[in-house]
Amino acid sequence: MARPDPANAARFWQAPALPGLSLLAADFTRHDYAPHYHDALVVAVTEAGGSEFRSRGRVEEARPAAVLVFNPTEPHSGRMARSPRWRYRSFYLEAAGLDALDTALGVGRRSYFTRNLIEDADLAERFLAAHRAQEEGDGLFGQQSLLRAFGALAGRHASAAARPLPAPNDRRLLDRAVALMQARYAEALGLPAIGAAVGLTSFQLIGLFKRTTGLTPHARLTQIRLRAVLRLLKEGQPTAEAATAAGFYDQSAFNRHFKRAYGITPLQYLGAMR
Repeated sequence: MARPDPANAARFWQAPALPGLSLLAADFTRHDYAPHYHDALVVAVTEAGGSEFRSRGRVEEARPAAVLVFNPTEPHSGRMARSPRWRYRSFYLEAAGLDALDTALGVGRRSYFTRNLIEDADLAERFLAAHRAQEEGDGLFGQQSLLRAFGALAGRHASAAARPLPAPNDRRLLDRAVALMQARYAEALGLPAIGAAVGLTSFQLIGLFKRTTGLTPHARLTQIRLRAVLRLLKEGQPTAEAATAAGFYDQSAFNRHFKRAYGITPLQYLGAMR
């Protein structure tokens, strides 16, 4: 029976945000990757330390504030080199997930990347946030952060023919989307359902909200749910029941959102009401 390597730690799992999406969180102090390739699109972001990798006949260095991208079936290898540690997070998106992503972004062609190393600190932070959101299991926020990261990657760095279309500047569409949220806030709403109801891709929906309100769809829905909780608390419902009825199925997440919005806990709010 093989024993775990005390010098290395890794977790690999499948995420429901997109079909065919797998995630890796790794913390290595010694590891070499032999030349290999994946059938999936690979995106990796370094949290600490770094490594050296070879692809397309070039040797480059993975480090924080940079994003590594390998197209499907693109050979590459890696080694620790001079860094004593490499802590990183990776996305592996197979064909079904790439198709779903193209649909969500509204692109007509599969994205292709002409560089493996992308120096883009904002993009790196977006992918790290998206990866952590998948760990936390927040459905809408997880979808949203994932699409924002991949949308930024495609919009800034993909071949020109595969860049996503911008969201239309249409207040009528925004009003329809908000009305849907207000009518169905207690449900487990996802970006595809909201976007489909107003004729937008998920990525276009995010763009529409950001340009017209300054908020993401997740932030707007959270505000609608919090207002519903306040109304239910005033009517005398217990906190846990009010949170669930408003669509907050994770009590710790509800408490966090409540305090971030109002600066006090739900219990403090109830005490003031009394």
